[in-house]
Amino acid sequence: MGVIGRPHGVRGWVRVTSYAEDLTAHGPLSDAKGRRFVLRTRGQGVAEIAELVGGAEQKVADRVSAERLTNTRLYIERVRLPEPEPDEFYLVDLVGLIACGAAGSPIGTVSAVHDYGAGASLEIARENLAPLLVPFTHVCVPEIDIAGGRVTVEPPAELQDAPAMAVRPGRDDEDGAFA
Repeated sequence: MGVIGRPHGVRGWVRVTSYAEDLTAHGPLSDAKGRRFVLRTRGQGVAEIAELVGGAEQKVADRVSAERLTNTRLYIERVRLPEPEPDEFYLVDLVGLIACGAAGSPIGTVSAVHDYGAGASLEIARENLAPLLVPFTHVCVPEIDIAGGRVTVEPPAELQDAPAMAVRPGRDDEDGAFA
């Protein structure tokens, strides 16, 4: 739903990047460690933050404490989100769908959705091949069937003509060398 950024001032306020229209509208937010936070907007992209401990709010009251929260990703449970409109969906709902070509043959599975600000892309995991990154546009992903568990993918010609690359084994020793 958002990310806590750098501190703003000396009172424990933080800059917040929100991926929702109103980050405070859904109640307390959680981080990957299971901590729960309450945010109160104090200006454009700035919030006061408190951690919920035993049901009580413990306000982040100084810059040093706020610095410790920098880059903390904030989440809510999927069930707390409103249902999307009929032709809409949440990007997280795409992960795990089978990616099929225009002819219907499986290409792989959507393993991630990336969005670095210039538009989203789907990462498609393929067996014994490097992952395929496809721009998440109507041209490249013309059909999305959440209920059916699949997306139709038509990668750009540049990606279709690229030679297949074998997946390299991961780094598994202490010096970082490939196995």
